[in-house]
Amino acid sequence: MLCGGPSAARPATEETQRIADEVKPHLEAKEGKKFDVFTAVEFKTQVVAGTNYFIKVHVGNDEFMHLRVFRSLPHENKPLSLHSYQSSKTKRDELAFF
Repeated sequence: MLCGGPSAARPATEETQRIADEVKPHLEAKEGKKFDVFTAVEFKTQVVAGTNYFIKVHVGNDEFMHLRVFRSLPHENKPLSLHSYQSSKTKRDELAFF
């Protein structure tokens, strides 16, 4: 891993799913729809002044979304933030920096 660069993709963990679940309402508000399926499948991290999580989420059928979620440093005591996302992704699309 390069200094400041994203990690290699890894299978999603329980923590990754919790992070995705926490920002799900924000994504639903931005997209104007509810997601019945919302399963984190893989993720990458990037250490900055906090941590960026790049998460591939299965949202039903053959559709996936890539989320970029920021977790601030613990002493800042801020909630997780959905920084950005990409829709219309497939299972095969690489989870890349965006």
